[in-house]
Amino acid sequence: MMKREKIKQILDKNSPMDSVLVKGWVRTKRESKEFTFLEINDGSCLKNIQVVSDHTLENYDDIIKITTGSAVSITGKLVVSPGKGQSLEIQAENVDIVFINPENYPLQKKRHTDEFLRTIAHLRPRTNKYGAVFRIRSELSYAIHQFFKNMGFFYIHTPIITGSDCEGAGELFRVTTLKNISDEKTDFYKDFFGKEASLTVSGQLSAEMYALSLGDVYTFGPTFRAENSNTSRHAAEFWMIEPEMAFCDIEENMGVAEKFIQYIIQYTIDNCKPDLDMFCKFVDKELMTTLDSVISRDFKRLTYKEAIDILIKSGEKFDYGVSFGNDLQSEHERYLTDIYYKGPVIVYNYPKTIKPFYMRLNDDNKTVAAMDILVPRIGELIGGSQREERLDVLKSRMQESGLNLSDYWWYLESRTYGSVPHSGFGLGFERLIMFITGITNIRDVISFPRTPGNIDF
Repeated sequence: MMKREKIKQILDKNSPMDSVLVKGWVRTKRESKEFTFLEINDGSCLKNIQVVSDHTLENYDDIIKITTGSAVSITGKLVVSPGKGQSLEIQAENVDIVFINPENYPLQKKRHTDEFLRTIAHLRPRTNKYGAVFRIRSELSYAIHQFFKNMGFFYIHTPIITGSDCEGAGELFRVTTLKNISDEKTDFYKDFFGKEASLTVSGQLSAEMYALSLGDVYTFGPTFRAENSNTSRHAAEFWMIEPEMAFCDIEENMGVAEKFIQYIIQYTIDNCKPDLDMFCKFVDKELMTTLDSVISRDFKRLTYKEAIDILIKSGEKFDYGVSFGNDLQSEHERYLTDIYYKGPVIVYNYPKTIKPFYMRLNDDNKTVAAMDILVPRIGELIGGSQREERLDVLKSRMQESGLNLSDYWWYLESRTYGSVPHSGFGLGFERLIMFITGITNIRDVISFPRTPGNIDF
């Protein structure tokens, strides 16, 4: 039996073949007097391959009835194409029709709005744009693992079901087997886990435990947040990359995070050129300029106070006021990256009042060793910190945050036995894809987005 060749393999070889077998879906069809031309795509790459079907083929009457999106299996000769637009084409010797698509196939037109395609998320990967998005997503997943392996990190899997709230924000999806739930009256001792449980918002706390034994670790998996937000940057289910490093301070943490971003962008440029070129042409014509601004220079580092001073003196009229003690909003972040520095920046040493309990308290007792990496167009891409390794200080910070210490007994115990300075950061995978592709809505870089009121697929 002849082995199937993927279109990407054929185009990469770029050499004629006496016999080839290709299977895929028909993107377009056009007819001349004696030939029918089929453009076939199998998802392996952005490009199609042209198939020329001669009218002498036994099932030619069926071939001319093929519709857009139909599935076919083609056997024939791979030859140099005399026509424009392709270097090679297949002269069909056999066209096996696997499936004829109905005429009401939703993807008949060349271009569709993103809004429409979100309503058919199960079909949109068949378009050029979304095929490219998810090929890049796949490549980036591989690059992430490659980066950390090269750095000597160990990949660990942290729980998806948890009994603690890492961020302390309370925006959790509850996990329960109980049929009747009332926050005030429910006895969770009767529930499956014997206490309240939820889907995780972060694997960080668990990852810290492994950093304190294996040294450098990372987790890369799904996280969940029950935030009733319909913005272009938020989803209820998303993926996070979270490294944790023992014997690592905030300065080293910033260095690893910067190196990571630059590595991933360079990997995409080197390995995803055809798909990336499409985004540069049709989505954001300044995309390569933006990406180059990140990989070609060191990230500017400034304290939170310095950032606030720049924003106050800017003379800009922001929708959200700027003052020390308030968190930076997206418009503030973009002013720093897009206008003031025209490149990526790292803001560090934030007020303790706006950051979670686990971030290390600085000597001024007012700020914590936190850092955010901001990039053009997106704003915050990475959030991280040196973790609080001192047991007494950690307990005090948790009490200030209103946390029940008994719920975190195991986390506190890690500071009782063999505690060391350690650091880590979190990077939203979807936000990274948005930055690299120029796509502006998180719903368009997740295969089946989970947002308020949307769980159809």
